[in-house]
Amino acid sequence: MKRVLLVDDSPLVVERVREAIGEIARLSVADAVHREHTAVEALEHGGIDIVVLDLHLDWGTGFGVLRALQGIDLPRPRVVVFTTYDLPEYRRQALALGADHFLDKARDFDKLIQILQGYAETEPGSATVQ
Repeated sequence: MKRVLLVDDSPLVVERVREAIGEIARLSVADAVHREHTAVEALEHGGIDIVVLDLHLDWGTGFGVLRALQGIDLPRPRVVVFTTYDLPEYRRQALALGADHFLDKARDFDKLIQILQGYAETEPGSATVQ
């Protein structure tokens, strides 16, 4: 079972993504957080295979989470940025910081689910709880 960390300050988005993940075999939501520092803490503990990451958070940003991931000495999770800020400069920065995908919340929900299904079906879970 692959574990997904949801990082988003919108309870509606978290609930919608959580419900969709519940329908995907071999995926489970490990946690849902809405602040940069709590996301980083969860990642530092390990055991996360996939992160669905918003850029705008209650405290901090998704960019801060991506930067912190570069310094964590654990298997790197797949990162899907899922944001309403679909700006070319944000896309470039997120991908440069290591995001695997950059999706627009307004139009790419189905694509998010396809990506998550692909991860569930094709890649072994690599994260282990430390």
